[in-house]
Amino acid sequence: MSYASPVQFDNVSVACKANIYFDGQVVSHSLVFADGSRKTLGIIYPGEFKFNTEAPERMEIIAGTCRVRRAGESDWRNFAAGSFFDVPGKSFFEIAVDQGIAEYVCSFL
Repeated sequence: MSYASPVQFDNVSVACKANIYFDGQVVSHSLVFADGSRKTLGIIYPGEFKFNTEAPERMEIIAGTCRVRRAGESDWRNFAAGSFFDVPGKSFFEIAVDQGIAEYVCSFL
């Protein structure tokens, strides 16, 4: 399967107020597209974090690396820039960055 990370989004509204989680270790900004769809663009500093999901999500890693463990999984999986993972709605995932910063785009499906 061939996959290319997004580089730019055009014609969107951007919320100026950041979404700040875990004392600033995860920070994102919300984007709203003309069709009403939403995404967030963010960065994750080193650490291990757990996120609950309401709607299904696709997390695209656009820079750096991370490890992910979704609900029901016992093993961590590695994701590098140019890869993605999906998370069902009404679920959760754990994400860890061991070094550097991971940058991501989260799409709400």
